[in-house]
Amino acid sequence: MSLIPSFFGGRRTNVFDPVSLDIWDPFDGFFNTSAVANLPASAQETSAFVNARIDWKETPEAHVFKADLPGLKKEEVKVEVEEGKILQISGERSKEHEEKNDKWHRIERSSGKFLRKFRLPENAKIDQVKASMENGVLTVTVPKEEEKKPEVKAIEISG
Repeated sequence: MSLIPSFFGGRRTNVFDPVSLDIWDPFDGFFNTSAVANLPASAQETSAFVNARIDWKETPEAHVFKADLPGLKKEEVKVEVEEGKILQISGERSKEHEEKNDKWHRIERSSGKFLRKFRLPENAKIDQVKASMENGVLTVTVPKEEEKKPEVKAIEISG
């Protein structure tokens, strides 16, 4: 709970103690994995791998999305463009096959489904989207339409 470690050993702190070294953390327990255990099984599967981190950058030519998906094969990932220019990246990491005689000491790698959606801007060419996967990094490139520069016409001045 404390954001600052106690240098005074096992000193009990009190909310009303003005020299208390403990700071109230409003998010304490919010990101606790035991909170996931209370969810239904279907929600647990989705929440286990929900944090697929995706970067989105815009270059002069395209919008580029990069997702770290270590351990996934390209067959386990789906990239789609829905109506209304919504890019959807989804996938699933299956649980490792368990043998009856296996004894697990620690399970830290997550498994389950993930789904991320991004509303593409108006200048996106959704019919030319390309995706590639290399070393566990998915790269989705969405080309942009060229900006139409206003045509300037010189007008001759008479007189």
